[in-house]
Amino acid sequence: MNSKKLNRIKVVLAEKDKTGTWLADQLGKSGYTVSRWATNKQQPSVEQLFEIANLLGVEVKDLLVSQDVAMQEKINNDSADI
Repeated sequence: MNSKKLNRIKVVLAEKDKTGTWLADQLGKSGYTVSRWATNKQQPSVEQLFEIANLLGVEVKDLLVSQDVAMQEKINNDSADI
């Protein structure tokens, strides 16, 4: 079963040439927690999203998957099940 992709933390980290370890250190979180966020197995709180966005110099919306992308992924996943 595929995880629902709600955030783009992994993508934005790569775009900013930062690592999950760097983000974990900045936030005072474990690397495991940040890894779960980056792989969409767990989601950060809204407050944490604002902090992450601030650290990466982006807006919160840049960390989130747009509804159009999420819908397209659902369509692709549903058609793969047919």
